[in-house]
Order: sequence, then C-alpha cells, then structure tokens
Amino acid sequence: MAIKCIARLRSRRVVQDQLQTPNEVEAEGGCCWANLPQELLWEVLLRIEESESIWPQRKYVVACAGVCRCWRFIIQQIVKLPQLSGKLTFPISVKQPGPKDSLLQCFIKRNRSTQTYYLYLGLTNSALSDGGKFLLAARKCRRPTCTDYIISLLAEDFSKGTNTYAGRLRSNFLGTKFTVFDGQSPLAGAKMGKSRSSRLANLRQVSPSSNYPMAHISYELNMLGSRGPRRMQCNMNTIPATSIAPGGLDPTTQAELNPYQSTPTSFLSKSASMENSVSDQKNGGLVLINKAPRWHEQLQCWCLNFHGRVTIASVKNFQLVASPEKGPAGPEHEKIILQFGKVGKDLFTMDYRYPISVFQAFAICLSSFETRIACE
Repeated sequence: MAIKCIARLRSRRVVQDQLQTPNEVEAEGGCCWANLPQELLWEVLLRIEESESIWPQRKYVVACAGVCRCWRFIIQQIVKLPQLSGKLTFPISVKQPGPKDSLLQCFIKRNRSTQTYYLYLGLTNSALSDGGKFLLAARKCRRPTCTDYIISLLAEDFSKGTNTYAGRLRSNFLGTKFTVFDGQSPLAGAKMGKSRSSRLANLRQVSPSSNYPMAHISYELNMLGSRGPRRMQCNMNTIPATSIAPGGLDPTTQAELNPYQSTPTSFLSKSASMENSVSDQKNGGLVLINKAPRWHEQLQCWCLNFHGRVTIASVKNFQLVASPEKGPAGPEHEKIILQFGKVGKDLFTMDYRYPISVFQAFAICLSSFETRIACE
C-alpha cells in the first residue's frame, strides 16, 4: 500500500509528462526508492500491474514507471505489448499492434463546430454511457487542393512541432484517395514524405514534424450509381501480409516497451528483411478490403453483423478483413481486423485488432467522414 500511495502522489505529474525523458525524471530525484530489494520490488510492482488492469486505475502503473530508473526498468519487463495483453498503458501503445485474440473496443466523438474528432478507449460495452480513456484527437483542416486531419496525443494541441504530434491523414481533391503519414519512422529504411520536414539528427531522434507514408486508402468510384455500400481498400505498407498467417510476426512484435521512448527500439534495428524501405514492401504488404455485406430482403438494405456494436444504419459503416495475397482465402482472412459504425448523431464505435495499431485504425476511420458523392 505504501508503494501504491507513492505512485498515486506522482501519478498526476507523470501522466501529464508522459513524454518526459528518463534523464529528466532521474534528475528530479526518486533514486532512494531504487534501494528496495529487487525481488520485493518486482513482486509489488507485478501485483500493482495485475490489479490495476483497466483505466483510470491503470494510471498508477504509469506513475510507477516514473519513480526512478530502476522502477521503470522493472515496469518495462512486466507490462506486455498490447497484442499479448490487450491493454493500452503508455503513449507508445497507440503505435503498437492491437490484441490478437479479440477486438479492442473504442469510440469516436465528433465535434461538428470545431471539426475535431476524439478517440476514447471503451471502458464498458456501452459507448453512450462510457466516459472512456482518451487516446487520440484529430482536427480537420481544409486546403484548396486537399484535406488534412492532424492527429495528436493531446486533445487541444495540434501543432506539428511538438512531441504530441502523432501523424496525419491527407486526402486528394475528390476525397477518394488518402495517405496516412506517421510522425515517427515506422521502419529504419523508410522514406520520408514530400511534405516539409526537419533533418534527422540520427536514427533515434526524429523530428516531430516528419511525415512517413505508412498506408494508402482508396475508395472505388461509383460513376454508374449502382446500389451498395462504399467499397474501400487499405494498403498497409509497413505491415507484411504474412503477419496474419499462423505464426506470422508483425515488425513490432519483438519491440521492447519503453514509456519514455517515442519509437520502439525494434523499429530502429531489424533483420535485413525488415530494414527495407516502405517501397520495397508493395508486393508483400497487408491489404485490407471491405467485408462483403448481404442484402436483407425484409429490411431492403445491405447488412453486416456488428454484434450489437452499431445501432444506426449509415453509409459510413464498414468492416475490414485481410485480402488474400495469393490463392484462396483462409480462416485468417475471415477475421474482422477493423470495424466502424454509427451509434449516435456524433458518436461512432471503432473496434480493431492485430496487426494494425489504434493510430492506423483511427486514421482509416477518419477517411470515412469525408463526403464522397462519386463513391456512393
């Protein structure tokens, strides 16, 4: 209880300064707590991690990582990746693949007046009565030839020059093609986008305003006005198609979790096959497509089974599955990787799973908010 109280007292500062560097934390003190017996400290922190499994109680795990370097090292070993634990703990979790065994439930709130979208982690099964844990925010910026969605780790800061900048989504003039840009290099050999960026000081320090193309989203034109839902395709350049196969690995599977590191170390040191540039993965990248809906004769509409997560019919609703690279589809191609649907006037559910991250899922869902008359 004493250690938990210490974590509670420090939680407010740590949560607000989640992007603070280890040296800065160490300089502020807290070294005396490193003198506790390692076996005892490990057991106590393990129990805290297991007991505080959901938000907002999960903040105490984050606070423990900010006590001192010794505590942070142990928390790194205890806290598992989201794909293994199904939990989002540190800010870096939004860039890591989701859980393998189930869909992680989130929801999006839209503010029409400010053209801002807020993503929350669902704490209960009902998004209508769930306050949620804030994850990401995006603000729509219209330009003469395109539309940008700036994605941030903070709800009110959408500046590209800070560490809170996560990335952005950019559409073409018609709103039929989109590119997802990551603010951090997803691969060591990734090519930087054409947009304005700063020099790389070294491989481990990337400017917050850098932009690396990591996914391309396209909506099929419907010039003949045929009936049916929108048809979309997502090319995930940084995720190999083999990641969904039995025993397949995502590039971030072996990443070491570090709450104060903006990019996983595995992003920066890969085997030769994973150190190729994004352009080299075009032939082997994961492709997501719409799950085919069925026509309901009684309701006279196209239907998809959202298992109660979507309650309002909308052209924006969709479910994405992996497209077979070659040959017939297998069981892994039947699993829903991302589903998005409407439950209120400005409230939408977003459920995702491995191998995409919550950042990638959020960016894909943002593309559905664009008006595309030619696609409907």
